Amino acid sequence: MPTPLARKIKALIRINGPISITDYFALCLADPEHGYYRTRDPFGRAGDFVTAPEVSQLFGEMLGIFLVHAWQKHGGPAEVRIAEIGPGRGTMMADMLRVIVKLAPQLYETATIHLIETSPKLRALQHETLGMHAARVTWHDSFEELPDGFVLLAANELFDAIPIRQFIKTPSGFRERMVGLDAEDELTFAAGVAGIDPALLPDHHKNVPDGTIFEIAPAREAVMATIGERIARFGGTALAIDYGHFVTGFGDTLQAVLKHDFDPPLAHPGEADLTSHVDFERLAGAAAAAGLHVHGMLHQGDFLVGLGIGERASALGRHRDEATQQSILNDVARLAGSGAGKMGDLFKVLAVGSASLSLFPFRQPD
Repeated sequence: MPTPLARKIKALIRINGPISITDYFALCLADPEHGYYRTRDPFGRAGDFVTAPEVSQLFGEMLGIFLVHAWQKHGGPAEVRIAEIGPGRGTMMADMLRVIVKLAPQLYETATIHLIETSPKLRALQHETLGMHAARVTWHDSFEELPDGFVLLAANELFDAIPIRQFIKTPSGFRERMVGLDAEDELTFAAGVAGIDPALLPDHHKNVPDGTIFEIAPAREAVMATIGERIARFGGTALAIDYGHFVTGFGDTLQAVLKHDFDPPLAHPGEADLTSHVDFERLAGAAAAAGLHVHGMLHQGDFLVGLGIGERASALGRHRDEATQQSILNDVARLAGSGAGKMGDLFKVLAVGSASLSLFPFRQPD
């Protein structure tokens, strides 16, 4: 049984012809009537996926420690904007602020807190989650609305939800990948007529076999450029955490998740979350082009372990019963563990900022 959005997309294709992966991606997540983020709360165990802040408070606490460290390294400026783009239920911001209050009360007292969130439903959840902090929070529809001033920014699983373009290698070169209709009137992938500037492709592109997919995300780079220009102008540091790869390469990473399991990307448009892996090399390049310094990129596991998640977990488990202690250890293993399919390896952390600072746990500048 096709979803309501599938019926809408099929009608669009019948009228106008195949649509790009970018348009399909955007419709799936943001269609005003049937878009995934417009119609549901996808976060947590009752939703379709669990984000790192929902796994354990330790995740947000480590980010809070990093932001305090960055603020101190910048010289402890006043008039700070503590901001998050795509804050989910507000869990991560609540956990970050709890640490900031303890470690840097002066920062907390003088800062303003900003959440960039377009969903009224999620704004209400965030207000509830933030409790005593909520009175200090200003909500915005876009990052550009942030008031002038030094900014400490965190964005977890933001970039993976911004649409990509895909190109497929054909006998006549790379062609944009589209979504069309097959003989049974079902959604299917097809090659379009638009090509790609070969300068955007990795060096060995002529040697890859037909059918190879290349992904590029101009919209993601544009968001990073907007963030970068703002931080370059007013000062600050930004953290981006997402699953992805350090180096630009080939491969089809478009994927859908429905009820905590993978789903074919064309199967349930509007009812499954649609994402793709983030190309951190190009994201870092966009930040640098906007005038920022790249502090570094790390696997999420190395980032969290470097900031002391193990020690904090021990403190959290002290004087607790054995089952609670084991649960805390399991959460740490889930967030920071390495190996195939583990969040500690799959997720990467990029830190960028307005000054060439040595920010732990990233490698020190030469």
